[in-house]
Amino acid sequence: MKIVSQKIKKNFADFTLLLCVIGTLSGCSAVKSGSNDAKALAVEPAPDAGFIEQPEQQVKPKDLPFQKVWIKPGFDKSGYRELVVAPVNTEYMLKMDWLHDMSTASWIGDVKKDIAELARYFHDQVVKDFKNDPNQRFQIIDTPAQHRQPALRLELALIEIDPSAPVLHALSWAGPPGTGTAAGMINQRKAAFEGRLRDLQTGEIVATFADRDMADAGPLDLTRLTWYGPAKGIMDQWAKQFVQIANRKPGEVITDPAAFTLRPF
Repeated sequence: MKIVSQKIKKNFADFTLLLCVIGTLSGCSAVKSGSNDAKALAVEPAPDAGFIEQPEQQVKPKDLPFQKVWIKPGFDKSGYRELVVAPVNTEYMLKMDWLHDMSTASWIGDVKKDIAELARYFHDQVVKDFKNDPNQRFQIIDTPAQHRQPALRLELALIEIDPSAPVLHALSWAGPPGTGTAAGMINQRKAAFEGRLRDLQTGEIVATFADRDMADAGPLDLTRLTWYGPAKGIMDQWAKQFVQIANRKPGEVITDPAAFTLRPF
């Protein structure tokens, strides 16, 4: 275990994190990254899926928590008071390679149902967080026909969720060196989305953004009993970040609070 600990500390030295790895003792505390720079080291951006028409325009911002962002020059969000959250697109999720590699038709059917449910969850969580925003930055409207003030339409697409294998995940924390905590770090689960912000009146896209995030690798977390693991937790974080960005003051930096959390025990 000492060798594993040394390897992890070496590989993650750039994080400036204290990584707690204790194989036989309980009480190990959680370790979190706390900046966009740490996330950049831990999580590679997802390949462009196609939901965003000109992804090459996007850059990695230093003041926002998403990995890729483009904002129309001169765009001023302060003039908009209403927001429509469109149903979340799942067509790119249905093209995931691992899904089509599955040999059991009934399993594939179940996964497709889960993807639809995850899309509804993501949509509803974004709506909920905006409605619960103490600043009431945007009034949420259900359809464009309801709009009475300048409005934006938030369009989101889930493009990736890594499948979770609970048994393999649990095994990665046991066994000889090389299959312990270091392997557990590799086994963390990721999810990714692409998004567009559209002026509801003109139909013009005024911003695009994309992000891939990673959740913790705690083997005792019961969310791993589903194939999509901790994806809902990642979506919860994205929803909160949308609200933070909507309320952001000029010059304010919004960081990702935790690129990952490691809870071995």
